[in-house]
Amino acid sequence: MDNLIRFFQLEAADGLLLFWLKETLIAVIIFASFYLLALMLGHVLVTWGPRFTSFTKTDLDDRILRRVTPPTSLLLMFAGLYFAVASLPLPEKAHVITSGILFVINMIILTIIAYRAADEFLQWYAARMTGVESSGLRQLIPLVEKLISIFLIGTALIITLKHFNYDIWSIITALGIGSLAIGLAAKDTLANMISGFTLMLDRPFHIGDRIQLAGGQIGDVIDIGLRSTKIKTLDNTYLIIPNSELCNTVLINMAFPDVLSKGRINLGVAYGSDISAVKALLVNTALEIPHVRKDPSPEAFFVSFGDSALNVSLFFWVEDYTKVFSVTDQINCLIAKRFQENGVQIPYPTRTVLMEKD
Repeated sequence: MDNLIRFFQLEAADGLLLFWLKETLIAVIIFASFYLLALMLGHVLVTWGPRFTSFTKTDLDDRILRRVTPPTSLLLMFAGLYFAVASLPLPEKAHVITSGILFVINMIILTIIAYRAADEFLQWYAARMTGVESSGLRQLIPLVEKLISIFLIGTALIITLKHFNYDIWSIITALGIGSLAIGLAAKDTLANMISGFTLMLDRPFHIGDRIQLAGGQIGDVIDIGLRSTKIKTLDNTYLIIPNSELCNTVLINMAFPDVLSKGRINLGVAYGSDISAVKALLVNTALEIPHVRKDPSPEAFFVSFGDSALNVSLFFWVEDYTKVFSVTDQINCLIAKRFQENGVQIPYPTRTVLMEKD
């Protein structure tokens, strides 16, 4: 052992060949040590890691362990290569280039490890979210992944620049001024993006819901993007509305709190008609339609005295708001038939004009 130590000690009498032989052997030993350590770590993580993670209630740690084990072993190997090269008495320029390249590779591997862990956590969290109430959060997952990627890349870049003795504060200042200029130039786009976040978090509607806008347009929500929301109207046209407008307007969500929907039919019967019989006839007619719910039951009300008719309203419920128009059509057709069979008159609008002569 003492002879081995004396062999690696550098002496003035060593020739050039022996000098480089000793230095190379030291570098090889450093790299081999890290290589064996990487193999041992990989074996421990693969063999013993699942045994420790089996004590937890979730499979998140198992999934993260599987994702980060290969790059972790690779990180140790390149770290050993970095220290091995650093131990060699290379020229300063060659040393800076080789160690710089290896440092960048190690930072890339470290960034990949952090991204894989974060990505696995987001996928696990998204898989746990179920139901309509979580759809807005699920839509944010891809955006969060991009933000995490940008953050990790930016952090790795700053560390790398700091390693090479670059003035990162001047770069950050320049980026801040540039971001301010971009923000002022694209304030409308930023407002729409912030409103998009608000819509996804507040969830006034979800994809697939039918909404009615303040202008009267009715349609189904197809997509909620960062800048705009796409709505497919009932006549098969698309409305692309900036998110900032949706956040600052009043709208009706027909699918909230559930898809159960209420329909209404207004009509008038002739003066002198038996209102009680007309109301019962309307309710019984509505119940003949298969899609009309028995609970809650249809209701008919005598609303007002019109100029030429007694105004009556029929209210009914259907299972799905998409069936309101078709069910209304069926009820109207059947009402016309039942009124004709029972002698109930729907009068034309009339007006009596009295003319006086001198």
